[in-house]
Amino acid sequence: MPHREPIAHHHPKQRSTAWTVRRVPNTFAMPPLSERYQAMWLGADGEIDDCVRMGPRVPLFTQSFGALARGAIVPTAQGPVAVEDLLPGMRVATSQGPETLLWIGSQTLVPNGRRRPLYRIPAEALGLGRPSFDLVLGPAARIVSRSGTLRDRIGSEAALIPVEAMTDGMTVIEVAPISSVQLFHLGFASHRTLSVSGVELESVHPGRIDASIGRELLSLYMSMFPHLDGPAGFGKLAMPRLSLDEAGQLDAA
Repeated sequence: MPHREPIAHHHPKQRSTAWTVRRVPNTFAMPPLSERYQAMWLGADGEIDDCVRMGPRVPLFTQSFGALARGAIVPTAQGPVAVEDLLPGMRVATSQGPETLLWIGSQTLVPNGRRRPLYRIPAEALGLGRPSFDLVLGPAARIVSRSGTLRDRIGSEAALIPVEAMTDGMTVIEVAPISSVQLFHLGFASHRTLSVSGVELESVHPGRIDASIGRELLSLYMSMFPHLDGPAGFGKLAMPRLSLDEAGQLDAA
C-alpha cells in the first residue's frame, strides 16, 4: 500500500467553494478532438437549443458530461423521470429545493479496449432506498458524504466524494462496459445536489479551471454552455470536493 500522510486532527481548515480561474496563457497545444459531446439548454427565449461538438478527452470535458448512465431516475415535478428522458425547462427536486433544469450534457462512452470504467451501486447498498434499485454511474459522478468526521477533518459537515474513491467491490462496484454506454450530466442556475435513484449527487460544475488549458480550449468548453455568461456563470460550489487521495486519507484516519 502507498504511504499516505495522515490528516491533521487540529485546526480544521475551511475549504473554499468559490469558482476560480487563473489567467489563461496565449499559447497552448490543442489536444486531439477525439470525443463527441452533446448539450441541450434552455435559451433566453424559453426555447430548447442543442449542439454537438468534438472535444478532447481531458478532465475538464469528461467531468462535465459523464456522471449518470441511462436509467438513472431523477425526481421532477412530473414525478420520477429517467435521465435520458429529461428536457431543459423541467422542474427538478434538488436538495436545495425545486430548480429549473437549464442544461443537459451527454457523451457516449466507448470502451475501445481502454480502461473506461463505470460504477454500479446495488439496490440499498448504501442504506434503505439508497439507491432504490441498481444505479450505474459514470466516472464523473461525485456522491455527497455527510460523515460525522468531516467537520473535524475539513471544517465542513458535508463534502463531495468521487465515486471511484468509494469502490469496494460490495457497495460500489467497478464494472467494465463491453459496449457503448450513454452518460449524462445536469446543470442548474447554480451548483446543486440532488437525489438520483435515492443517492445524493452533484450537478455539473467545472471547479477550478487550470490556466494551462489555454484560451482556445476554454472557448470550446464554454461553447457547450451558451446559456452562461462566461466561466463565472457556474458560481460557487455548493459544498467542498475531496480528491481521490483526500477521500482515501479520510477513510484511513
